[in-house]
Amino acid sequence: MLTPRQELVLGKVVARFRETGQPVGSKILSSDPELEFGPSTIRSELSQLEDLGLLDHPHTSAGRVPTDRGHRYFVDHLLPVVASGPSVELGLVQREVDEAMRVTSETLSAVTDLLAVVTAPPIATATVRHVEVLLLQPNAVMVVVITSAGEVAKRVVSFPAPVDPGLANWAKEYLNERLAGIGLGARMLRARLDDPGLGPSELRFLDALRPAFEGLGATGGAGGGVYVSGAARLMQSTRSTEVAHLDALVDELERRATLLGLLRHALGGPDVVVRIGAENPIPALRSLTVVAAGYGPPQRKLGSVSVIGPVRMDYPQAIRAVRDVAFQLSRYVEELYENE
Repeated sequence: MLTPRQELVLGKVVARFRETGQPVGSKILSSDPELEFGPSTIRSELSQLEDLGLLDHPHTSAGRVPTDRGHRYFVDHLLPVVASGPSVELGLVQREVDEAMRVTSETLSAVTDLLAVVTAPPIATATVRHVEVLLLQPNAVMVVVITSAGEVAKRVVSFPAPVDPGLANWAKEYLNERLAGIGLGARMLRARLDDPGLGPSELRFLDALRPAFEGLGATGGAGGGVYVSGAARLMQSTRSTEVAHLDALVDELERRATLLGLLRHALGGPDVVVRIGAENPIPALRSLTVVAAGYGPPQRKLGSVSVIGPVRMDYPQAIRAVRDVAFQLSRYVEELYENE
């Protein structure tokens, strides 16, 4: 642990470096009214902080910059209270998953001026909400399946002979009774279409409708998707020396499986996870910071929300925004998936 004076000096260096991106010298610090000691004392504290590995002294400048370790100390010990300030309003009520994830990533990026990455809940967590069996023509039936994630799947089934309207109405009631609340892609979903207690005509009719259910949750949709916003905004607000790192990050985003592996660690933590610089396992992120949190019901994280940007980011704002967005997404998916 540092002395209170060392912590004050380190906090000032981190704050100044965040604002300017330039090394911070003792002359600049000595003009700060909160530092009520002389330039020689400030220089001494800067030197000690450098010896501790919390600051670095670029050979081209007389000033110091915080190291990854210095930023870690700041986040762990000096971070201001992050509960204050305006909250992020997402307005996710009655939005489908694709739109909700898109709105979340765009809003989070706009609030923080950082790259926002949101992973959607896996499609397997969705359930069947409602089934419609509609007689389009005498020989054609449309099956409509609405999921708890708001997705709608439609399939038209043709028959060699006219369909009894009463059979279609029976199938609608039967399928809603048997399938409502069953997870997409689950074996139980397929098993519930096989009922030996039914008569031959009902079994044949259900067997013809089976393809409308077997593809649910297999591919596509919002499930497990990655939503990224703010790459252009972050590039424009970043110093030229940091652009190369961001270019590498954008390339990494195209290989989304790697990024998903990184963000998966956020699913196990109870709160916001901050990975600074070299703490990130992916080379493209070792000069950046990732602030991430999982969201979902209390005992079941379904996805993650994160921001990625320079190590000198505004940590209080980033952590506050990620925490607030994760809370709102948790409420959204609890209602979406648990209360069906």
